[in-house]
Amino acid sequence: MPDDVLESYIRQYIEAQRVPVVSFAWQGGEPTLLGVDHFRKIVALQRKYAGGKRIDNAFQTNGVLLDDRWAEFLAEHRFLVGLSIDGPEEFHDRYRVDKGGRPTFKSVMRGMGVLQKHKVRFNTLTVVQRHNSQAPLPVYRFLRDVGSRVMQFIPVVERGAPPSQSSGLTFASPNLKAGALVTEWSVEPGQYGSFLVGVFDEWVRNDVGRVFVQIFDVALEIWHGQPSSLCVFAETCGQALAIEHNGDVYSCDHYVYPENRLGNVMENPLAALVGSPQQTAFGLDKRDGLPAYCRDCEVRFVCNGECPKHRFTTTPDGEPGLNYLCAGYRRFFNHIRPAMEFMSRELREQRPPANVMGWVRRRDREARLGRMQEPSPNSPCDCGSGKKYRKCCGRFA
Repeated sequence: MPDDVLESYIRQYIEAQRVPVVSFAWQGGEPTLLGVDHFRKIVALQRKYAGGKRIDNAFQTNGVLLDDRWAEFLAEHRFLVGLSIDGPEEFHDRYRVDKGGRPTFKSVMRGMGVLQKHKVRFNTLTVVQRHNSQAPLPVYRFLRDVGSRVMQFIPVVERGAPPSQSSGLTFASPNLKAGALVTEWSVEPGQYGSFLVGVFDEWVRNDVGRVFVQIFDVALEIWHGQPSSLCVFAETCGQALAIEHNGDVYSCDHYVYPENRLGNVMENPLAALVGSPQQTAFGLDKRDGLPAYCRDCEVRFVCNGECPKHRFTTTPDGEPGLNYLCAGYRRFFNHIRPAMEFMSRELREQRPPANVMGWVRRRDREARLGRMQEPSPNSPCDCGSGKKYRKCCGRFA
């Protein structure tokens, strides 16, 4: 990004926000290719225009170029790093190779070690594709065991551009609703649901409160009556815009296509682009374009049709606009419902949601015994709360 564009963007982005904390998210391509000095310039510009606001930075990287110099900078300026890693070596190296086709797993693990050495906050971003989606427990346990305490599992759904598309693009635009085929590496709907269920069943029995999985956290906040903090499960969207190196602003980082260009920050104020009628309509289309099949769904309140870029299939009665991943999400959200309801009750009673682990283990024991045997009212509750059963989980039996 040229210096004048970079400075204009940082100034406008900070000035446009009426909040005490302003968050920047730096992605690429690969941002480490720009070098540490480029990001020192970014931090200096943020300080220049902060105006008393606190500035937070998130930084997404494949980790290959991370070294001590990078880690010292990231730690000094409290960057939150998103590190892309797709599980154990056999799964990661399936698709994450360098320009020469060589595997990158060892380089990424070295980069993770550098972050840990310098105590840089990081989370892991795992692309769930057709290969690793078949191994939820090996992927999750690997990430947990190497020290990831915050995980994102991101489904890859890509469609090749049809030959008739005149733009010359390799991948089909999300705006194209028909005529494009899903790529062979894209995760299958049912398999994505099975992957999430597999990870959840391990997490809910062993790791609640010490490992945080984004989709589980977002589901709990929705079950607890809060709006989704993740755009894909919000009723409307339009708050996750993207800016390119030349200052062009687009409706969403999944919609960087000519028809979704809002303008350029060197020609129009950023705040005007964000609040434009075009962007408002883009955000409302997510809600207004839901097919009837989704509107009547029992898990619509938590799913809301997920991301519009995946809505290119048809409902059982032939209505367009169904999310490609619908079957997976529907299975997953129905599967986690009992545990989410339990954790939400614990929150309302000002008790830790981690009590769910004892509750689930008790249900497991009862299932193995083949009967639902109530414990004594005055016995300690199996959930681990320290309360008597009648004053704890017994109230919900």
